[in-house]
Amino acid sequence: MSRKYFGTDGVRGPYGSDIMNESFAWRLGAAAARFVLAQGAPAGATVIIGRDTRASGESLEHALAAGLASVGLKPVSTGIVPTPAVSLAVRLEQAVLGVVITASHNPAADNGIKFFGSSGIKLTDEDELRIEQLLPPAAPANGAKKMPATAFLDASSLYKKTVTSLLPMITLKGWKIVLDTANGAACATSRDVLTQLGAELTLIGNQPDGANINAGVGSQHPEKMAAAVKAGGARLGIAHDGDADRCILCDERGEILDGDEILTLLALHALNEDLLAKRTLVVTVQSNLGVDAAIQAAGGRVVRTQVGDRYVIEQMLADGATLGGESSGHVICADVSPTGDGLVAALKVIEVMLATGRPLSELRRGLRKFPQLSAALTVREKKPFDSLKTLPAEIKAIEAELGTKGRVLVRYSGTEPKLRLLVEGPTDAIVLACLNRLKAATRADLEVL
Repeated sequence: MSRKYFGTDGVRGPYGSDIMNESFAWRLGAAAARFVLAQGAPAGATVIIGRDTRASGESLEHALAAGLASVGLKPVSTGIVPTPAVSLAVRLEQAVLGVVITASHNPAADNGIKFFGSSGIKLTDEDELRIEQLLPPAAPANGAKKMPATAFLDASSLYKKTVTSLLPMITLKGWKIVLDTANGAACATSRDVLTQLGAELTLIGNQPDGANINAGVGSQHPEKMAAAVKAGGARLGIAHDGDADRCILCDERGEILDGDEILTLLALHALNEDLLAKRTLVVTVQSNLGVDAAIQAAGGRVVRTQVGDRYVIEQMLADGATLGGESSGHVICADVSPTGDGLVAALKVIEVMLATGRPLSELRRGLRKFPQLSAALTVREKKPFDSLKTLPAEIKAIEAELGTKGRVLVRYSGTEPKLRLLVEGPTDAIVLACLNRLKAATRADLEVL
């Protein structure tokens, strides 16, 4: 049975929609409480709740907390904190569940709810399906608007203390860094950690107002960061998304590094130092084939999963790997955190820069990408692939033409009404032609908005 409400990363949708409102948040809180109690959690056990800077976050938090409390759990608020801070707090406080109210990189009009288990790891597909099955039919009249007596936990300080310890104090004295926090959850935490380590910061996306999260800034829009790096002579730029579980970097020349480049850089250094656990890097099917070539040439191996950082984490646990992530900028350094952490990823890269004495523009050369293009087409309806006529046939034709010299990846987004297309091939011209063919085939089968 497939899940109805949960996608790749929790439940997500426009605020005020059928699945993202106070009534549904109350129901989801009650169902999650029933789920953990059925697994043996004691009555009164702690659930830690964090959120990003969206205007709708506080009201949804109150409703979710009321739902949790209605079934006998104790909701504890952290206020506005990065997603990885909630994962850390769950582990340190021995909570039975963690919840983050965020729509990650989506616009401010959206919001979402995602869960972490007691180990600080995101719940599995099976866990989420069980929560859906435990949803009460309705929230009580006005019940979703009543906030229970909720305790507060300073998860921000816990997180900053933990992350700051990754590098010696004042290590970054004399370093100019551009930091773009997407007007999101990491505006204070990433700034404070980097400042405490001695960095001189230029700040972008650090004035959240509830409506400007991810708006032209952050990991989805790194252009301002890149321009500021070049203009100010910074050593690097760091950009997060709204809940700061992603990291996109910029080298001293103003050139952007995506998740594939960050992961390859970290993996190659670890392989060289014989520190990469199981000599394995875990990525998704979205990552460039150049990653495999670079890691294999260095004596390591690459394991691929379906798209979604929690699937990467599950595979890492299965393989005993400690490094993995996605091209989108989710980087999981399991020796520090079992979830994507944008600040930890940046500090790990800085650690390599310090150890080698090489600038980011040189370190990134370890990855030579295959020519690749992608597109995200907004569609009115996500029709099942087996009901489509033109697109599946075009995919097969392109795959036959590319053979072993490229690949095609077509999938629906798990968090947005979009069809994502990706083509890799031997030349830029071939890749562009193939992508245009996929776009045309998509429009023949689906209503593209």
